[in-house]
Amino acid sequence: MDPFKYETPPSVADAVRLAGGEAKLLAGGQSLLPAMKLGLAAPPVLVDLNGISELREIRQEAGRLVLGAMATHASVAASTVVQKAIPALAWLANNIGDRQVRHRGTIGGSLANNDPAACYPAAVLALGATVRTDRRSIEADDFFRGLYETALADGEMITSVSFPIPERAAYMKFKQPASRFALVGVFVAKATSGVRVAVTGAAACVFRVPELEARLAVQWSPDACEGVTVKADELNSDLHGSARYRAALIPVLARRAVAAC
Repeated sequence: MDPFKYETPPSVADAVRLAGGEAKLLAGGQSLLPAMKLGLAAPPVLVDLNGISELREIRQEAGRLVLGAMATHASVAASTVVQKAIPALAWLANNIGDRQVRHRGTIGGSLANNDPAACYPAAVLALGATVRTDRRSIEADDFFRGLYETALADGEMITSVSFPIPERAAYMKFKQPASRFALVGVFVAKATSGVRVAVTGAAACVFRVPELEARLAVQWSPDACEGVTVKADELNSDLHGSARYRAALIPVLARRAVAAC
């Protein structure tokens, strides 16, 4: 690992001042630190956000659930506020990685990294959440751009994520047993604004499935997922599963998620 300068700002304003350029923001460090150890990343400055208490807040306001960017997976899973407002989100957080990962990893770090098999992007996209940064608010449909790519600009920092509270929601994950990342994960949500279905793990980036959404909007039932075919053309293939296998899993997991609601 190359030498670097280590900053521990006490506030968001201080962190923003230090961010940008070649500096890297450090949240849970679950992706950045391994990359640095392997020599795949060598930032000259690390800006550690762990000392900023306001970024850990979990609260409900104006009919929405707001999670601070530094809320860990474990704190989201254990929060009675989250369990009451969006139980599916608490369940998702409690099934990320192992105990060590859940106590270090954060929702902001997960979204900024946008790993193609991460769980949180599916929840954010399916629930139609808003990602708030030090500069602006970004709707979920505009946030995820591609493989490890988001709408965040250089030095822009996620401060919180705001979720509208759905009528019903559930997440089902077919996980790779060693890493516990999603081989395929499907999050379904029904709200007054409509039905949204988001898939993670199957492609280079989280995506929605319009046919499942249309079927479930007409009939909110597991049976509505029967007969839906997802094209495998742009899906991932690796030693854990082919693109066709992942495509076949999507409607199966969607059906299970609707049943779980």
